[in-house]
Amino acid sequence: MTLETRRYVPGGTYFFTVRLQDMTSDLFVREVELLRSVTRLCMKRWPYKIAAAVVLPSQVHMIWVLPDGDADFSKRWRLIKSGFSRHVPAPDYVAPSQFRRGEKGIWQRGFWEHRIRDVADFDRHMHVIATAPVQAGLVKRVGDWPLSSVTQHKRNAEPVPLRTTVPAQADLNPIVAELAN
Repeated sequence: MTLETRRYVPGGTYFFTVRLQDMTSDLFVREVELLRSVTRLCMKRWPYKIAAAVVLPSQVHMIWVLPDGDADFSKRWRLIKSGFSRHVPAPDYVAPSQFRRGEKGIWQRGFWEHRIRDVADFDRHMHVIATAPVQAGLVKRVGDWPLSSVTQHKRNAEPVPLRTTVPAQADLNPIVAELAN
């Protein structure tokens, strides 16, 4: 068994990928309003900002900015996953290991997270979010996928909120200092 160590940085900016257990499913697209609803509920109970997101049929990519002094993104994903799972029917097959743990068999266990280190890292992960629907073969052009905040940001010309996870010191790095403001 692999031992996973997560790096919790209070007030950090993180990129996440969460997936359905059945990668051929389109559950997220069919139940996008439920996903939005449980995400809003989580944001209300445990505030954070979503800098960018894309919902694909069986996976979701998001960039979150956590509030100062708070690094518990695991708690937030637990709330989102459990809230979503309560409102959708169980799949036809649930792996015995998931059944033993009392899981409904909808989500892959855990999630993938990456702490955003600087502007270039943020830009790379924004690119991942923007191009994910094209990479998945769902659309030909980036702006054609309706379930992407990148499309919404361009349409509304809204700036993307960004904060650094590195202590901002002007003499350390001008880019990092700029992010902290």
